[in-house]
Amino acid sequence: MNPIDKRTLKFIQEHHILTIATSNNNNPYCATCFYIFLEDLNMFVFTSDENTKHINDIEKQKSVAGAIALETKIIGKIRGIQFTGIINKLKGEEQKTAKRAYLKAFPYAILMQTHLWGVEVDFIKMTDNRLGFGKKIIWKKV
Repeated sequence: MNPIDKRTLKFIQEHHILTIATSNNNNPYCATCFYIFLEDLNMFVFTSDENTKHINDIEKQKSVAGAIALETKIIGKIRGIQFTGIINKLKGEEQKTAKRAYLKAFPYAILMQTHLWGVEVDFIKMTDNRLGFGKKIIWKKV
């Protein structure tokens, strides 16, 4: 598998909130979620109740987009990623591995009656203005 650039991975690992964008009948919707990233699977993992709008949307359209951004007003420090991928409810060994990692990052999630979802990424674009204005680092699944 084509490795994700180390700078992109470092940015992903430094943060914990992403915005996921879904679509149903050409009606877009966004949700903000706490996440972990399983590097060996190139997968964002988050928890969500099955009765939410974004999860109902993915039952009909599994292709999603998302973003993680550093909040700053200083142009030279702007960093963020946009990504696309396929989302699925995790099961079996993937679910067990993801649950251990998710609860390690967010121990209070053990109290929630929600399910783990994984976005297997196929594209990531990172903007990092510290490397030069508008500098982009692109990764695509091969």
